[in-house]
Amino acid sequence: MNVLAIDIGGTKLAAALVDEARHITERRELPTPASKTPQALGAALETVVAPLKARAQRVAVASTGIIHHGVLTAINPENLGGLARFPLVETVTRLTGLPCIAVNDAQAAAWAEYRALQEEVSEMVFLTVSTGVGGGIICQGKLHTGIGGLAGHFGHTLADPHGPRCGCGRTGCVEAIASGRAIAAAATAELAGLDAKAIFARAEEGNSQAKALVARSAQTLARLIADIKAVTDCQRVVVGGSIGLAHGYLPQVQDFMAQQPAAFHTRLAAAHYRHDAGLLGAALLAQGEEA
Repeated sequence: MNVLAIDIGGTKLAAALVDEARHITERRELPTPASKTPQALGAALETVVAPLKARAQRVAVASTGIIHHGVLTAINPENLGGLARFPLVETVTRLTGLPCIAVNDAQAAAWAEYRALQEEVSEMVFLTVSTGVGGGIICQGKLHTGIGGLAGHFGHTLADPHGPRCGCGRTGCVEAIASGRAIAAAATAELAGLDAKAIFARAEEGNSQAKALVARSAQTLARLIADIKAVTDCQRVVVGGSIGLAHGYLPQVQDFMAQQPAAFHTRLAAAHYRHDAGLLGAALLAQGEEA
């Protein structure tokens, strides 16, 4: 069965045909609409699915934000502003004429990465560090989404009570310090106005401020992982996202992890499916794999 998988992120919107062997046979991408209104998102979804929908039997959507009963709510309006209650499943079903499921993108990615593990693991956490910071929890071999869809939103746990205000309305969230948006927002002087990708490039060149911003993000993530280990006793943390997979980032996280007491250590790994984990996880769920 071919699944039309859709991934809605704060930066880009992707759609792909996924076959039963977990192969992406065709894909389309476009930037997430700048206005981020319901009308703009609906129009962008129509554009990206139109060339693919005729060859699919089901649709699966992985999206940033909270997914509850098929409705999308952006927990951080700065990432997907204007989407207080977007009827995601209803909209995609109407656009494609196909049965549709929807799940948070990091939760979907967690399921794909769990299914890709080569060894026996019952407790795993996936973290994505990108425009925002999100996550997914595998507990006793099952994907845990929570009653209201909030489970795994680790980016909105406290990192620094005196830190910057987060778009979710709280102060000092992990996302407000470690995410790509946060890295760019904290840049000053010669780095002001640069995006996270450019700041990482400057860090590679040895720019001291850029290196400090990247290190601050990595240290914040390492502390988050120690907290996650304390709560879940997970055997593995898998890291993805544009920041999480950036060159040299995960080794820094590992170095900061090593500074934590041994009880809070866990194995770290880069996402096996790289930037396609959300698409593939959603497709697996639509194909009927138990979560």
